Amino acid sequence: MTGAVNSSWPTADLDMVRRLKVMASAAKHPVYTERRFDEPFDQVWSTASDLEHELPLIVGALRSFTLTQAPGEHLSGLAVGALGYRERFDVVLRPGWCLMQGRVLTSGMAAAADGDGCRFAFFTSLRLPGGDLLDRMRAPWSARRAEEMLDLLGERVALRSAPGRAE
Repeated sequence: MTGAVNSSWPTADLDMVRRLKVMASAAKHPVYTERRFDEPFDQVWSTASDLEHELPLIVGALRSFTLTQAPGEHLSGLAVGALGYRERFDVVLRPGWCLMQGRVLTSGMAAAADGDGCRFAFFTSLRLPGGDLLDRMRAPWSARRAEEMLDLLGERVALRSAPGRAE
């Protein structure tokens, strides 16, 4: 098809959470979870996007995450798992959007304002050969862990938002 697209065609604007859901649906056997928080977008996203300090507190299997290159919204990072496994990630981080791709794993987070609260989503999928089989096998455990991550995120947001901000 060549030429201009008919401008009367319908268009759809997707917020960051819906975009992440589309990305997750394109992955084979992703783990995807979404939740609405009563806290405003800025509070939720400032916690979730603090990759070096908050991500290891939210993701139970993550010991540390260190940004190794940070030129704007395209970052590089090194994740170290609880058992010492290391993986480098290419990261795109912008307001309401974080997509991280390593050799073994693709993960993403997204947030969108929702009235006086915020919708937040998380997804992950393995990138290994045979990863779809592993993803299917880990699905029940991974879904439970993803929900636990959102519980922890809620706790961290509440803690960072509390008067006196004890961390």
